[in-house]
Amino acid sequence: MSKFNLTFTRRQTLATMFSGIAATALARSPGKAFASETPFKIGLFIPLSGPAALFGPTGKATTELAVDAVNKSGGILGRQVQLIVADAGGPAADTARSAVKLILNDRVDAIIGSCDSSSREALIGAIKGKVPFIFTPVFEGGVCAPNTYVIGDTPAEQIKPSLTYLMKERGAKRIFLIGNDYVWPRKLNDFAVGVVQANAGEVVGNEYVPLGAANRFEDVLGRIKTAKADLVVSTLVGSDNVNFNRTFGGFGLSHDIMRIGYLLEENTLKGIGAENSDNMFSCMSYFADLDTPENLKFKAAYEAKFNGGTAPQLSNIGVDTYVGVNFLAALAKRADGMKSAQLMAASEGLTFEGAASGQVMRSRRVDKTMYLTTCKGGKFELVKAFDNVAAADVCPA
Repeated sequence: MSKFNLTFTRRQTLATMFSGIAATALARSPGKAFASETPFKIGLFIPLSGPAALFGPTGKATTELAVDAVNKSGGILGRQVQLIVADAGGPAADTARSAVKLILNDRVDAIIGSCDSSSREALIGAIKGKVPFIFTPVFEGGVCAPNTYVIGDTPAEQIKPSLTYLMKERGAKRIFLIGNDYVWPRKLNDFAVGVVQANAGEVVGNEYVPLGAANRFEDVLGRIKTAKADLVVSTLVGSDNVNFNRTFGGFGLSHDIMRIGYLLEENTLKGIGAENSDNMFSCMSYFADLDTPENLKFKAAYEAKFNGGTAPQLSNIGVDTYVGVNFLAALAKRADGMKSAQLMAASEGLTFEGAASGQVMRSRRVDKTMYLTTCKGGKFELVKAFDNVAAADVCPA
């Protein structure tokens, strides 16, 4: 017998043996034994580099916490969840290439993304609805791609209740808008103009600055003072948000002029400093110091897993991916499968756990409780909770 024939015969024997084992397993538990051993893979896109990298550690940690809880309860569709983390902090094209790799090579079952608008659009183009895409951070609206679900705060949820409150209850009538020069700030500020007009106010300035440019904002602050603004609406991001508010506080303007930031969370507030945060507000669906039963339970589990004080700082950006896992698990369970049409139908009216309160999806957007807070001693203190705020920006059926 030749060497080739001997090798071939051994391969035939091994193939026969493994076929017999597989047949026996399937006979014992038709279709389920194999399925339960196949992990449910989630591709997690978070910023691990770039200007938003400070949010990455929290996003990774909270997502791992959510995966632990889901796996303890039986996984998704009877399969244990496996997390594959990818960087969404670089160029959008790199993010898209990573998504294609995860779909084709790693065979992910779903993708959760917390990233900027350009990376989100690149992910939607790469995924093409093949697997569900859950986009989790605050966003500007207008996202209705197939098999795509948006759970972050919308302009209607952040701006309408909070700005209306500050205008009616705190006497703000002259509003100055400032943001970075890209799609999210421009869309939010456009929405804010409508709210100001609806409340008989006046927009006395509307300015945009390049993202990440060296800027201490002295000239802008001079124009804010000259305009006699009652309230500054900020859609600045990251280091620009920090630099603007440090300079604002240093100029002593906070005694007479209120500020509200719509990407102002715990990490950014640390950079600004308690000494520069008087008369400053924020409005989001999550703050680390919220005294709700859900948040107390969530924080206890988080601190237990990550050794309390050594855990990454909790904030709205970071906790959003935790909520994304909860949403995905609830969605797959209700759909009883992963087909796009079933998932989109099952998403309507779906209830699931947030970190601070329950949430409901309607038209692939999420209605939720929003929290207006003010900054006190380097922390956020609740001013008012707005229950069951509708996302308003919805996708057609």
